[in-house]
Amino acid sequence: MVRETRPPAGDKAMPNPLEELTLEQLRQRTSMKWRRYGPDVLPLWVAEMDVRLAPAVAASLHRAVDIGDTGYPVGTEYPEALQAFAKRRWGWDGVPADRAASVPDVMIGIVQVLRLVTDPGDPVIVNSPVYPPFYAFVGHDSRQVMEAPLGSDLRLDLNTLEAAFQRARAGSRRVAYLISNPHNPTGVVHSREELVGVAALARKYGVRVVSDEIHAPLVLAGATFTPYLSVPGAEDAFALTSASKGWNLAGLKAALALAGPDAAGDLARLPEEVSHGPSHLGVIAHTAALRGGEEWLDALLAGLESNRALLAELVAEHLPGVRLHIPEGTYLAWLDCRALGISSPPASGPRFVVSDLAGPAKMFLEKARVALSSGHVFGSGGEGFVRLNFATSQAILTEAVGRMGAAIRQA
Repeated sequence: MVRETRPPAGDKAMPNPLEELTLEQLRQRTSMKWRRYGPDVLPLWVAEMDVRLAPAVAASLHRAVDIGDTGYPVGTEYPEALQAFAKRRWGWDGVPADRAASVPDVMIGIVQVLRLVTDPGDPVIVNSPVYPPFYAFVGHDSRQVMEAPLGSDLRLDLNTLEAAFQRARAGSRRVAYLISNPHNPTGVVHSREELVGVAALARKYGVRVVSDEIHAPLVLAGATFTPYLSVPGAEDAFALTSASKGWNLAGLKAALALAGPDAAGDLARLPEEVSHGPSHLGVIAHTAALRGGEEWLDALLAGLESNRALLAELVAEHLPGVRLHIPEGTYLAWLDCRALGISSPPASGPRFVVSDLAGPAKMFLEKARVALSSGHVFGSGGEGFVRLNFATSQAILTEAVGRMGAAIRQA
């Protein structure tokens, strides 16, 4: 049983969004996170947060429902809201609406953009371990996924990346590089210097960069987000983003594909029917989040920072042999469980199957009744790791890690 606790006292105008819902309330949800496993399982796996809607988002949706505003989306309010948010948040002028295109969600947008700059059979380079749909969506679209693994510090390794660019260009005329910025699952926030280095290599080898920036609003204290399109040399690149991770809107489909100035002509070739994918309610919700959801976002980030600190304490106390890589952004923690000696089956190739569990993740589900994401589906370098979603209450987080520790002691 999870012990509900009162959130730490503070003087924030808005309460910690992670402490507003009880476990009993959360179990009423019908989303994937809460329905995939049984009621005795604490789900800290898929990237959904245990929060209410931000007030600005909820108000916009209630108004739309009240007046029956459920038709087709139109206009440029969403990209304009993103541009204004980028200026306020990151001091970047952003991308004007004429270089932005509506897409159903970030992964569908990535596939559509890759179709503009590569052909079937062409290589798409990724930094493993990385978000599993990078493999699945790209591979299913007849592109070849090529890995350029992260360094031992889980940061970008520019020498490894350059070697991958060289290999890819040796066999293909058109090559793309799909980067996760910030990086999922490690929580690394790429520095401006790193991204400038990426852009220089991409220009040198004629590689088109596509940056997944869905976690951009979720950068924690100690790190700074750099939009890839803001660095010199990224003029022919693309970025994909939405408010879905920052404000927990995955069920309200709407995202944006953004083009650098030299990529505007490519974006103009995006098939018109792609823009039919976002829902009107999704556009309304994402626009409201970017326009009026920053106070809520700041309260969320404060809660996530507290949870990050708590998680480090809990891992040190309860999980001997497990190493936590402290995330700089996102609400995802990458736990190195290799010292536990729990083997995974030989990998048959990375794939995105949300229920595919092996090694430590399988043990923690079976023995602790805690659901985590299994590291082996994140590609090379993921075996023996688990990804933990700490966007929950401190009571649930404390109970979950305590259960995991008990399972290790019994093993």
